[in-house]
Amino acid sequence: MTKENLKIVFLGTPEFAAYSLEKFIEKGFNVAAVVTMPDKQAGRGHHLLQSAVKQTALAHGLPVLQPVSLKDEAFVSQLRAIGANLFVVIAFRMLPEVVWSMPELGTFNLHASLLPAYRGAAPINRAVMNGDTRTGVTTFFLKHEIDTGDIIAQEAIDIAPDENVGSVHDRLMELGAELTIRTLEDIVAGTLRTTPQESLLAKGELPTQAPKIFKETCMIDWNQPAAKVYNHIRGLSPYPAAWTTLADQSLPEGGLQLKIFQTEKTDRTAEAPGSVHLTAKGEMLIDCADTALKITELQLQGRKRMKTDDFLRGAKLLNPKVS
Repeated sequence: MTKENLKIVFLGTPEFAAYSLEKFIEKGFNVAAVVTMPDKQAGRGHHLLQSAVKQTALAHGLPVLQPVSLKDEAFVSQLRAIGANLFVVIAFRMLPEVVWSMPELGTFNLHASLLPAYRGAAPINRAVMNGDTRTGVTTFFLKHEIDTGDIIAQEAIDIAPDENVGSVHDRLMELGAELTIRTLEDIVAGTLRTTPQESLLAKGELPTQAPKIFKETCMIDWNQPAAKVYNHIRGLSPYPAAWTTLADQSLPEGGLQLKIFQTEKTDRTAEAPGSVHLTAKGEMLIDCADTALKITELQLQGRKRMKTDDFLRGAKLLNPKVS
């Protein structure tokens, strides 16, 4: 087999996927078509927003399919008519069997974790939120249960103790592109080997899960130890961002949502979880269960993201507290 007669359909939506698609094209792989999410309305003018994958595909003159339903008969027929012998999925929706079982060589997925760890929608966030020091990317063949298929290849990286999820995401995006290229090259060469995920689990060990992130997931619980709150915040920074409610006499009754993007650990003993301490140096410290965290970057509802000292100069807080 050659790159030219390995006919690929690429399925993906965000930048994480578009980066790999760009590399596929640079390396000369035959991408016959791209499947991505329908355009979304955005902004006050309700302008249609194209996915990063669609933008990349159009820039290279590739056909783009944007089905509302992946089970739609017209879409399935259109997909089958392309005659691809391999599908590659990166950061897309769960595929029905009628789609993933279609190509003769199967469908493989790039997942941003070292499977079987962190199966699910938010593997990068969950790894950082849990304080993991290592993560990676995995290519694997799809089967019925989500994120359970046989592993093709993996590559690992270390997570720095002060690194946020944005940085880890970008490094995994680049590493993932390299791994998918390597996987395609192994398919072309006929040297591909797979490993069942179950064989990587110790007896009685269960795979860890990475459930989707919701707004309530991002709320900060100041009753937790500072180390846990610290990881929670960096695991959601810069997006979707951890938040708390800031109340003060200078703010509307009930307070405003405060997003927190960056903190530093301190050795200051906590007085009561959620207590806010403002220092003469222009610092904001918030008590957790054991010690306080210094807040270094934040965004109050209705304002722009900024450094804490800049925020405090303009906020004129009187007796703040968070919950």
